[in-house]
Amino acid sequence: MAKLKIVGDKLILELSFLEKLGAFHSSPQALITAVANVEFAEKLWSNKVLRGLRAPGTAIPFVLLLGTMRGRKFRDFTAIHGRGAGAIVTLSDGPFDRWIFTLEQPKGEIEGLTTR
Repeated sequence: MAKLKIVGDKLILELSFLEKLGAFHSSPQALITAVANVEFAEKLWSNKVLRGLRAPGTAIPFVLLLGTMRGRKFRDFTAIHGRGAGAIVTLSDGPFDRWIFTLEQPKGEIEGLTTR
């Protein structure tokens, strides 16, 4: 399961080996200063959260969504497992506009990212 880790001045969405295979991508990284907003959502499988087309990656609707979601002017990275609650980290800089992932760690570890 994907977990956020802080290493120095970088924020890493650490993926397991199988998640990396399914996403066709390594663990995405960004500077902590690039975090613009952190939101929590009860339903990640909704039109309010997900946007664009998956390419590349792996998807089984309502079970698994790993990889890049692309649109005309955005790229989001997703690591969603099941229908559980999740987090949406909006970034101001880097290859991805948002990281969307199933929450597997306490909210308190993630909430303070925008205050740094």
